[in-house]
Amino acid sequence: MATNKLALLRYKTIDQCLKNRFRKWTLEDLIEKVSDALYEYEGITTGVSKRTIQSDIQTMRSDKLGYNAPIIVTDKRFYTYEDADYSITNSPINTADMDKMKEIVSVLKQLNGFNYFDEMSDLIAKLENNVNKSADSNKNFIQFEDNKELKGREHITPLYQAIFNKTPLFLEYKSFKALKPSKEIYYPYLLKEYRNRWFLVCRPKSNPNLLTLALDRIIEFHPLPKELYVEYEGVNFDRYFDDLLGVTKSHKDRPNKIILHVNKYNAPYVITKPIHASQQLLSENETGITIRIDVVHNFELEREILGFGETIEVLSPKKLRDIIARRLHKASDKYRDDQ
Repeated sequence: MATNKLALLRYKTIDQCLKNRFRKWTLEDLIEKVSDALYEYEGITTGVSKRTIQSDIQTMRSDKLGYNAPIIVTDKRFYTYEDADYSITNSPINTADMDKMKEIVSVLKQLNGFNYFDEMSDLIAKLENNVNKSADSNKNFIQFEDNKELKGREHITPLYQAIFNKTPLFLEYKSFKALKPSKEIYYPYLLKEYRNRWFLVCRPKSNPNLLTLALDRIIEFHPLPKELYVEYEGVNFDRYFDDLLGVTKSHKDRPNKIILHVNKYNAPYVITKPIHASQQLLSENETGITIRIDVVHNFELEREILGFGETIEVLSPKKLRDIIARRLHKASDKYRDDQ
């Protein structure tokens, strides 16, 4: 039988009380706290009965929901957890739920064989690992790149809701180059991740062009549900980002034909992990490979090329070749000064 929302709220409130070791909890105290919670979160003014709380305590003690809570009574009237570190939020998933989750993962893995589900591979692997780890908290078979200290992560869910519900935002933003924050109404269209950093693709009310805002530079924002939302009517975003590395692009930018030479030691890496989806192999000899990519010239492209250091050479266009050469010379000069 499914556990309803009110029951879960009661269990959570009782759990919070019993975790508090600085106070002794009588049954009447628990009834009062649960009644307050029901009023605060659900607007229920009738409170809760003594019988209901007694039944909740028995359910929490049992294996019915997998809690097995060590609730004891001291001095014949005070309720507490025998284990001071216990909480129902720390309880492992029960066997029945675990079997269901494994079954769901199995179905997803089968669906992943179809082209429509190719993009779910990482998600399914992460889900399967979390399910297995829930069964055995000491085992972790796969690790994903994650930066828990990254600023702006807390914005992801509310921004997603604003996009989904087509709600304009009054947003305060300060770029790294700006002297002071700007405040503007934006129409949010897309959340995009690049190298574990999140960005919001949006359009300011005062400007018809798209902007890409880094979530870690957003100071605050507020939904404006009464403000008219302006739909994005440009090219599909899957195609909009097809011709670039990263997220930096203006409506005027067009892809360039970039010709690169990669030395023989790094050639296998670039062949097996292309720099961009447009990558073509033009030639190969004893010195390495020559490839072509068709992308917008932006900061992320320069950073990608510089990341290869001396193992890659820009053959064309000349403008990009000169920029990379200039930046490498500046980097080299810093080490030359030390000598």
